[in-house]
This record gives sequence, C-alpha cells and structure tokens, in this order.
Amino acid sequence: MTSDPKLPLTTEPPPVVEISASCSESPASQRALRSGDSVPGKARARAHLWLRRLGVLSFVFLCATLGVMLMIIPWRPEWSSNSLLFQYPAIRELVTSGFVRGVVTGLGLLNVWMGFWEAIQYRED
Repeated sequence: MTSDPKLPLTTEPPPVVEISASCSESPASQRALRSGDSVPGKARARAHLWLRRLGVLSFVFLCATLGVMLMIIPWRPEWSSNSLLFQYPAIRELVTSGFVRGVVTGLGLLNVWMGFWEAIQYRED
C-alpha cells in the first residue's frame, strides 16, 4: 500500500462542543461555545501576549537605562573620587585609566544596542 504525499497524515474530525441549555450562561458565552471558540483560552492567550509585551518593554528600558549609566558614570568625578578606592591606590589608578573607562563605556553602548535590537526584533505570533 502506498500513500499519497499530498494527503495529510491524520484526518481527525473537529472536536465536538456540547452546549448546555443552562439559563445562567450569558448569550455571548453561548455564542462563543457554539462557534467553537473557548473564551478562557482567548483570555489566557491575550494575557500571555500582554505579559510578553511588558517583558520586552521592561527589558528594553532596563538595558537602555543601564547602558546610559555605564556610558556616563566613568567620566564623572564620582568615578575617581570614590571613598572605597582611597585605601587601594593601585586599583584606583587602574580604574581611573582611560582604557578601563573606555571599556565600561563600550559595555554601556553594547547594552543600549542589545536593548534596542531586542525591541526591533520583537514580533508577535
């Protein structure tokens, strides 16, 4: 026996939805049940979509904020006049060097780019 590659693998009948004749249900929910839609499933999908949107928005906001802070703070006086670094002059000299400041600024740029790249690449199903 050979099978036709154009036919689907399984041919299952659509699910049967039973409609109860209860008077406590609203007409809208009865219409939804008749049409085969599940109201709780749609609400759950909508909630999942909004949670995903909020997650992406908060990730973009966090990345942008952290990135801007990493770009600005190494060039502020508080970076080199840190009371924690007064006890360790070798570490203070290293931290105040232009190389370390540039690396931290580059990490900030990378963080901003990563957040906005995530916002640009976001697609809804």
